[in-house]
Amino acid sequence: MSKTPEPQAGPSHETTLRVRYAETDQGGVAYHGNYFAWFEVGRAALCRAQGFSYHRMETELGILLPVADCACRFLKSALYDDVLTIRATITRLTRRTVTFQYRVSREGETLATGHTTHVAVHRDNSPASLSAAAQAALAKRV
Repeated sequence: MSKTPEPQAGPSHETTLRVRYAETDQGGVAYHGNYFAWFEVGRAALCRAQGFSYHRMETELGILLPVADCACRFLKSALYDDVLTIRATITRLTRRTVTFQYRVSREGETLATGHTTHVAVHRDNSPASLSAAAQAALAKRV
């Protein structure tokens, strides 16, 4: 099992979402797999805030960023209709990889933490590198 890396100071962004009924069990508790979808919401919001477009990178440059490693530590349950804050932070950036750290909270209380590491590949799954422009966009402080 991979260990969630300690957060480092890096570009970060917060976004909010509301837990939908479809994301819960009959007891109103959010299903654990949804946290990874919420991580993606936070990651996409962070990338947009940094001026980085996944869509452009995939369509124009042919570079994909699949998940190579991920983990989530569950501390408390998210419940139906909770308003959650997803904080995504870039904790590591190289020419081939980017690691995001996540914090899911409700009214300031941490419910879960986690990370995802993504590796740049071409559409044929061969190794790729992030462009200098992509690296600069992801690394800039906003």
